[in-house]
Amino acid sequence: MSKDYYKILGVDKAASQDEIKAAFRRLAHQHHPDKKGGNEEKFKEANEAFQVLSDSQKRQQYDQFGSSFEQAQAGGGGGGGFSGFGNAQGFDMNDLGDIFSGFGDIFGGGGGRRGRGGRRTKKGADIQVDVEIDLKEAAFGVEKEIRLYKNGACDVCNGAGVEPGSKTVKCKDCGGRGHITQVQRTVFGSFQAEAECPACEGVGEKAEKVCRHCSGRGVIKKHDEFTVKIPAGIDDGEAIHLSGRGEAGSKGGYPGDLYLRIHVRPDARFKRDGFDLHMKKNVSFSQAALGDTVEIDTLDGKIKIVIPEGVQSGQLIRLKDHGITHLRGGVRGDLYVEVIVVTPTRLSRKQRELLKELGL
Repeated sequence: MSKDYYKILGVDKAASQDEIKAAFRRLAHQHHPDKKGGNEEKFKEANEAFQVLSDSQKRQQYDQFGSSFEQAQAGGGGGGGFSGFGNAQGFDMNDLGDIFSGFGDIFGGGGGRRGRGGRRTKKGADIQVDVEIDLKEAAFGVEKEIRLYKNGACDVCNGAGVEPGSKTVKCKDCGGRGHITQVQRTVFGSFQAEAECPACEGVGEKAEKVCRHCSGRGVIKKHDEFTVKIPAGIDDGEAIHLSGRGEAGSKGGYPGDLYLRIHVRPDARFKRDGFDLHMKKNVSFSQAALGDTVEIDTLDGKIKIVIPEGVQSGQLIRLKDHGITHLRGGVRGDLYVEVIVVTPTRLSRKQRELLKELGL
């Protein structure tokens, strides 16, 4: 009778690879024979299920044949074959963390891609840089000079790692595949995994003669200076993504990306709320009662506003289009001026008599 691998791992048939891996890790920890209460048969059964469901091609064939899985395996399965499925062996899991980290390519690692000339290469590292600007620069946008000291493509070999006039040859250690098969022997059998070839670092090719300038790495430390436009409306903590401005990839690999983390310096005059600004303006008791024209600061410079007669403390005066420029579109937010009526604390005798006379 065919085994239900989904049921063995306790996952749904539509389970993702991450869910399958998590279920397997849980069962492997639970049933490892070396642990107290471990169950060798259940451990091997879970491992067998994982070997099938973690491989997309094997999983597809298993799903296709269903209860006929074992017959299809024995007879070639309509051309696909299931070589070694039934004999999938376990591996020693005294430390599951070490096992899984050691075989990163099996569980989604690797990080390789095809670079120049179709060779397998590694992408360069990403970089994050903090950029500080003031509120006015955030409101209207600004250009900033960025200076980096990072891995850049070697100027002599153009990042290939090969001495000029020389050439690349197929790696003998991996036969040009870029990876080799590693075998770990355990009490339950052998576990095979693909790992990056250490001789060619996963490229599949080696320089016949390495570049003397960069020692065959294809990258050297160098300065990079360029100008970046910070868009109007950007807020504190937001980031700008610049593709390809990170570290150069080794041996012709694609460069990483640059992330500019923006920090907006606080402005004592204003408080930002989205694309609007808020500020306070102190006025005297007489200005509030009689009204007045006062001068205030804005991002556009000093302007005069009218304090209406009889204004109350805490009342807001809205100034349209004096706030922050929107990131998408040229419209601006507003500036809200909160009127603060300052009550006098030291009055002369005459002032007291006048206030009493006015009944205020």
